[in-house]
Amino acid sequence: MKSYRKELFFNIPQRRAFINITSQVNDCLQESGIRDGFILINAMHITASVFINDDESGLHQDYEKWLERLAPHEPTSQYLHNRTGEDNGDAHLKRQIMGREVVVAITNGNLDFGPWEQIFYGEFDGRRRKRVLVKIIGE
Repeated sequence: MKSYRKELFFNIPQRRAFINITSQVNDCLQESGIRDGFILINAMHITASVFINDDESGLHQDYEKWLERLAPHEPTSQYLHNRTGEDNGDAHLKRQIMGREVVVAITNGNLDFGPWEQIFYGEFDGRRRKRVLVKIIGE
């Protein structure tokens, strides 16, 4: 069995964004030479997420509105976490909702997706450098 590891780096200039990283993950798969196995993609920061869904702008706007209703950024004083001097208590909750990682099967050297599935990096407290781990195991 072979193993491959790579970190992807992101520095999103705004507080929140959804970035399609499917092509970057696929590049990692091609670099690995692994034809059958599994690929793990996870956000290595507690205010960011990796998830799978459709690459449709209306859906992303729906996510933004829904997440903001569930965990509004303001008033920042509503979060005990922000007593530490941070203003990102909402970002921690949004990450919890959207998830830390995804695992995708690899079959015949391809990401084994269903219709419309794409991999996204979700940023909930941007404006600084963050990373995503891509770990592939297989043959």
